[in-house]
Amino acid sequence: MPQSTLDVDEKRGPNQITWIWKFGWLLCRPTITRLCQLKVYGRNHVPRRGGVLLVSNHQSYLDPVVVALYLPRPMSFLAKSELFTNRFFAWLIRSLNAFPVRQGAGDVGAVKEMIKRLREGHMLNLFPEGSRSEDGEIGPIEPGAALVVKRAGVPIVPCVVDGSFKAWPKAQKFPRPRRISVMYGPPLNIEGLKAQQITELIDRTLRTMLAELRRRRKQEEHW
Repeated sequence: MPQSTLDVDEKRGPNQITWIWKFGWLLCRPTITRLCQLKVYGRNHVPRRGGVLLVSNHQSYLDPVVVALYLPRPMSFLAKSELFTNRFFAWLIRSLNAFPVRQGAGDVGAVKEMIKRLREGHMLNLFPEGSRSEDGEIGPIEPGAALVVKRAGVPIVPCVVDGSFKAWPKAQKFPRPRRISVMYGPPLNIEGLKAQQITELIDRTLRTMLAELRRRRKQEEHW
């Protein structure tokens, strides 16, 4: 386990794209788009510069990939600390702007790192459910997410993913081709809201967007 959640191999500018990030784009965009019939909606809602916090539902390990795949800038994201125990895999995901968080431990260091990166102008992905879905539906929103949202002082862009649960559910070792959709919504207005109200807003927004995304894809099937 890493000694500190602030242990980062190198400091990068908020829009600096590493060679491994470029390679990931070149490899994953055509592959996932073809195998998963990937559809992406609402990319115009994501600012191209400055700190941005994407709050998304979490269906599978594929989510960070499909959320970042068609955005024009690199994204930072949290990963559970256990994923950093293997040195090669730790190097790989750090190169893709991941940093560790100790799940269920109230990791203050990870929260501080998130807020720091956002204030430096990075785009960061947060899964406010805290862990992957058990059934593909949105689980309870962790109240700690509101702390980051409230203190970040950056646009909060809601995002929903659908289909990645069927592609890679928790009990399955490897992913399989399944249709996946991603939708970004307009930034949330949290001005004057208390933490509980922010949590409720995130919950309500993600559920509404997921229903809309499913409706849209179903409608497209019948065109």
